[in-house]
Amino acid sequence: MKIISWNVNSVRARINNILEYIKQDKPDILLIQEIKTQDENFPYAEFEKIGFSSNVFGQKSYNGVAIVSKIDIKNIKKDFIKDNLKQSRVITGEIKFKEKKIELINIYFPNGNPIDSDKYQYKKDWLKKFVSSIKKKLIKNPNLIIAGDFNIIPEENDVYDFKRYENDALGKLEIRKKFRELLNLGFEDIYRFKNKDKQEFTFWDYFAGSWQKNYGMRIDHFLVSTNLIEDITSININKKPRSKVKPSDHTPIELIIN
Repeated sequence: MKIISWNVNSVRARINNILEYIKQDKPDILLIQEIKTQDENFPYAEFEKIGFSSNVFGQKSYNGVAIVSKIDIKNIKKDFIKDNLKQSRVITGEIKFKEKKIELINIYFPNGNPIDSDKYQYKKDWLKKFVSSIKKKLIKNPNLIIAGDFNIIPEENDVYDFKRYENDALGKLEIRKKFRELLNLGFEDIYRFKNKDKQEFTFWDYFAGSWQKNYGMRIDHFLVSTNLIEDITSININKKPRSKVKPSDHTPIELIIN
């Protein structure tokens, strides 16, 4: 089973790229973020034509998450945390794998910049609530996969020039500590688990030739419950979609469960 996470940066603007990706790389489940559309304007029909159903938690112009799948997803929920700004940032659903019930938690964390604004305080408050909700969820189901755009650079090796980001909302120590707190609940950052020292990125800005210069960062992650680790065959950052015409500034991460 192939599960991908991808911040598509507007599902309607990237629909041709997404459909081409599905045709070529054949994922079973797409966890997509920053869809930037309300539920009623989501391109359900385009996905239905190729055998995929869509569960959407949208918002006008900003944010938004969706689970697009050819596998049956049960128990879809959109109330994982209480978001003070009522932003669409988390959608969850359950799949059966072997004898396990796995809960997929598709997230789009707040960016938090600039750090001297209310946006940074919102990010900190949001992260605190998210960690608290994960703790409660683990009591009910120890088989969790959290995936999406975390807007967090976990380690210095996860960005082309860490000095430029150590006082940014993506790289500040207190934010990175929150990521570590999540892991300590019983998760592995599965890309780093499989690739101890490798430097690869999932995001390249549109500006200043960042893609061409490989000025990127790894801010899109899969966190997997430790008791699911033996079921993970591979994790791959697929850079091909970032090189397409009119791409998202993020590229897909592909998790294969055997």
